[in-house]
Parts: sequence; structure tokens; C-alpha cells
Amino acid sequence: MPVLLSTRGAALWEVARAWSVHLYTALGLVAAAGMAWSIVEGGPVGFRHAIGWMVLATFIDATDGTLARRWRVRELAPGFDGRRLDDIVDFQTYTSLPLFFLWRSGVVPDEAAGWLLAPLLASAYGFCQTRAKTEDHFFLGFPSYWNVVAIYLYWLSVYWSGLPLWLVLATLLLFSALTFVPSLYLYPSYNGPFSRSTRLFCLVWAVALTLLATNQFEDPCPVIWASSSFPVYYLLLSWGITIRRWRQSARDRADRAQGDHPPAGRPQEREGE
Repeated sequence: MPVLLSTRGAALWEVARAWSVHLYTALGLVAAAGMAWSIVEGGPVGFRHAIGWMVLATFIDATDGTLARRWRVRELAPGFDGRRLDDIVDFQTYTSLPLFFLWRSGVVPDEAAGWLLAPLLASAYGFCQTRAKTEDHFFLGFPSYWNVVAIYLYWLSVYWSGLPLWLVLATLLLFSALTFVPSLYLYPSYNGPFSRSTRLFCLVWAVALTLLATNQFEDPCPVIWASSSFPVYYLLLSWGITIRRWRQSARDRADRAQGDHPPAGRPQEREGE
């Protein structure tokens, strides 16, 4: 078999384990199918189930990369592009289906549905960027977390007597624009800055959303508000890091410019003097 020939020296169980990670990633497509089914079903129960499928898809995406690195998937299954599979799954579960959810649930009504093309196209741009991630493990530009945007816009619409359409559209356009801004966003799957605390917070958030999706609370509003602390934390910390980096870059440019143009009255040394 070509797969075994290309991984000569590896135990068969190691190769099988590497391929199981690709299968695990592909389970995101099962979550996507469940999401689509629930969205089409509609109604409070269907939309609640769709949120549950979104949480499951996010959990798979958050953990498959760690498994792939630990089990040397690129080395042991070199003929299969796991990143391409991951992108195929993620574009559905993070972008196209959450935007479909916003339309089907009525958060974005029919007459405004055309505005959903903005996040759709912005996300396509973001997914195709070769520099979507930095060398020090940050996302560059808003990382298409449209599932999170869709979930909270839906909850705000349901539990707080609807949202004004202008606020919904402003939110969609803002995050669409941020896709093109070279700002930094935490990438907790890698051991980058704040990764450990972010992973722990994300786990608590996922548990809360799972309980909400399975209707475990008589009054879900306090839990919804509490759960929103994670995306707020994520955005504030990401933008705090971004602003600090921008300021440091501005100081570095100023220092270089000052070095190129010494103050008046002080002759610039010639090379070799």
C-alpha cells in the first residue's frame, strides 16, 4: 500500500492512529450535517439543537490539531492534506451554516438577507490568506468566528425582545471589516500567549453552551450573560495585545527614523570612522 510504503519504519498502529485523526476531523462534517438539519427544522428546539451542533464542531476543531501534532500525522499520513479537510469543514461550521442560521431564525430578515454576503465573502478571503496565522501563534485578522456571533445575536433577539436590525447589520459589517485589519487574535490551540488560561476559560464556556443547548435551565438568561464573558475576554485581550504591538512597532519605526536622521548640529558619522 502506498501509505505504508511512504511511512516505512513506523508501526502499523501508529499509522492507523494518524489516520484516525483525519477521521476525527471529518466528524466535523457530521456536525455540519446535524447543524443543517436542525436549522432547516427550525423553531426553538431546532435552533437550540443547531447551537449544540456548533459547540460540538468547535470542540472537534479545537482538539484535532493538538492530536495531529502529538501523533505526527503529517509524517505518518503524508499523502493526505489534513489542513485542506480542516478548511472544508471549518468554512461550513464557522461561516456558511451560522450565516444560514441567522437568516432561518429571522435574526436577519428576508429583506436584509443580502447583507449576509459581506461576512460570507470576508470569511472566504480570510480562509484563503497564506498569512492567516503568525509565526508566534496568533490569528491575523478576525478568524471567522461567525458561529459565536450568530449564537449571541440569536439569543439577544429571542430573550431580549428582538434586536434592532441596524445593530445586527452593524455587528456583521464590523466583524467583516476586521477580517481585513491586521490585528492579532488568540490562537489557544497552540502554546502561544495566554493559551493555557484561554483553553480553560473556553472549556467552561463550552460546557455552559452545551447545557444551554440541551435546555438545562428554567431561566437561561443569567447563564447566557455569564457565558458571554468568554467572547468579551477573548476580544478585549486580543485587541489589547494588538494595540500594544502596534505601539511597539510605531516606536521602533520612530527609533529607526531618528537613527537615519540625527539631530541638527550633530554630524552623522561616516562609515569606517
